[in-house]
Amino acid sequence: MDNVLITNNHYPITEFQNPYNKNMITDDKKEEVRDAADIVEVVGDYVKLKRSGSGFTGLCPYHDEKTPSFNVTPRLGIFKCFGCGESGDVFKFVMDQDGIGFTEAVRQLADRYGVFIPEEESSEPSESLQQKEGIYHALKFAGIYFYRNLIENPDAAKALSYLEKRGYHREVFKKYGLGYAPSGGSDLFKAAENAGISEEYLIEADLIKPSRHGEGYYDTFRGRLMFPIFGTTGKVIAFAGRVLGNEKTAKYINSAQTKVYNKSEVVYGVNFAKNEIRKNKEVILVEGYTDVITLHEHGIKNVVASSGTALTPGQMKILNRYGEKIVMIYDADNAGQAAMKRGIDIALAQGMEVQLLELPDGEDPDSFVKQFGKESFDELKNKEAQDFVDFLLLKADEEGRLKNPVQVSKVITEILQAIASIKESIQRQIYVQHLHQKTQQYRKGSDRELFVELERVIALKQQESFRDQRREEFRDSRLEQEKKAGDPGAQGAEVKHQNEQRRDFSPAKKPQFEKELIRLMITYGRDMVEYICSFTNDKLFEDDELKVFYLDILGRYKDEKDINIQVYSGKDEPFPRLVGDVLLEQYSPSDRHQEKVGLKYEKDKNPYRTAKSTIKTLELAFLKRKLAELSERFKSAESQEEKKKIIATQGKIQAKVTKLSSTYSDDYYADPSDESANVVNEKKFEYKMKRDRE
Repeated sequence: MDNVLITNNHYPITEFQNPYNKNMITDDKKEEVRDAADIVEVVGDYVKLKRSGSGFTGLCPYHDEKTPSFNVTPRLGIFKCFGCGESGDVFKFVMDQDGIGFTEAVRQLADRYGVFIPEEESSEPSESLQQKEGIYHALKFAGIYFYRNLIENPDAAKALSYLEKRGYHREVFKKYGLGYAPSGGSDLFKAAENAGISEEYLIEADLIKPSRHGEGYYDTFRGRLMFPIFGTTGKVIAFAGRVLGNEKTAKYINSAQTKVYNKSEVVYGVNFAKNEIRKNKEVILVEGYTDVITLHEHGIKNVVASSGTALTPGQMKILNRYGEKIVMIYDADNAGQAAMKRGIDIALAQGMEVQLLELPDGEDPDSFVKQFGKESFDELKNKEAQDFVDFLLLKADEEGRLKNPVQVSKVITEILQAIASIKESIQRQIYVQHLHQKTQQYRKGSDRELFVELERVIALKQQESFRDQRREEFRDSRLEQEKKAGDPGAQGAEVKHQNEQRRDFSPAKKPQFEKELIRLMITYGRDMVEYICSFTNDKLFEDDELKVFYLDILGRYKDEKDINIQVYSGKDEPFPRLVGDVLLEQYSPSDRHQEKVGLKYEKDKNPYRTAKSTIKTLELAFLKRKLAELSERFKSAESQEEKKKIIATQGKIQAKVTKLSSTYSDDYYADPSDESANVVNEKKFEYKMKRDRE
């Protein structure tokens, strides 16, 4: 069979080569690749980056966090996480994220950025990396094999006919790597064996399976139209196969989970769409592989599909790296509508703006764009796409649920459950008010009832989340005990694992807002101490060392002693160390930036306003810890009476959280007085306004 050149990034070879015939790359070549590679673009495939000064920041891919501490500095070509300490260059990042060795990382970036590196023999990589690279090697071979069969094998006539009816030509086949899996039992296995590919890699890639009737293997995909599934970097990581007749079997089958393919974290078409998603700040989510291909070919390029699985948080996290808004287009059948509703909660939980679009009856994205074109699709999307509240109310109305008072209540609760998935409290408030306006014709009263119900839903979600976490911890603990009981060496392995965890993760950092309050007090002295302590007490602090620091400052205030940076820098440990920790910053505006914009940055232009916002953050963190503690108590509560009391307390605390979250700190906390006749209470300062003292 003649070699076929597939001229895209996914199969960039003219003949199949062993991936381990690779030389030790020269330093000059490494530097050439490093200079050519755009570290912001490479990291951006895995992390949603936002410009910050001369660099970029995002959520760290090495550990879970809610506040971005991961920094990329393109001028230096490096990344650094101030949360977990991970750092390195573009090669290190690719090695870590793709689980490959240094040489493979260099070659992958060289392929991506057009740097030629010659092939020569060298030593093999480690066993674990060799296995992953072997799987990639087998998948790439299979992709080329399927493509060649689509073009050259007479048995592929049905597949070609199907594609031609959809308007696809050979350039489309090449671009998306479409192929055909022969109907013979082990054609791929035999071809791979002749090419010297180990059966181990073919099995691990889920390309072949052991025969149930004795020795030998059979192909996983037989007689199917093949769609390769690519990772974000353009590597083939799996396949989906579609039947071509009326066989009584699954319409599509997908590769099973492998060491390089986690189906819950893969979105079909993201390698083609990611740059357009970034550009538009919007992703269009459809159901089918051909929907993605057709829309791309008609110029709608920010479109992906959920890779033949129910939408997952992992998939949504990937989409959120590239875009802020998602437009979902699902089929009008029951399964499609149910999938859409699940997807709404997942997208909202990831912080995405959610819109839903329903196409005219009998149309899907593929057929609509072919018939009416890109402009009509864009016009329909801009005019008809609805936010999730309007869409869910529309669906409920179509189902007749809004004519029944009991069903109206259920519909509102269902929508509140979706709103409860939103992490930002202000966004939740906006959607509740929107829901209130839309449902006033079905219910009387203000939006207060909706907020109360939302708080109840959030509390129940928290309880459910904690229960799930406890079940998972119990399951893991039981498996670990069973493992230790059956393996004398398991205990030693556990100790090793714990030691590795200690090396991999730094101790928990002190809350920034707690450090900020200490900084303000030792920087501005007694008046600031008096003001801050009029709204706070030591119980609000989570960090033990900072709590001790706070109490020491309070003691010095009562004893009328000096409170300043110099005093605490000269005290015994831990105070000098803590002073450095609260005063040193990760980031500060550069002199060059200040000169460029013509403004000088002042950190505390209004120190008391800084104090107000920090106190608010401290109080919110304390209240949320209390909610978590109550959820734990609820689980162990034995009587219904005790559970009712806990739920009531949760409701009161959540009401405080809602009020505090929805009020500007400048309005919530009183302004300081120029006078100093404030009263100090043993447990908590009482701050008196000037008008109250006159």
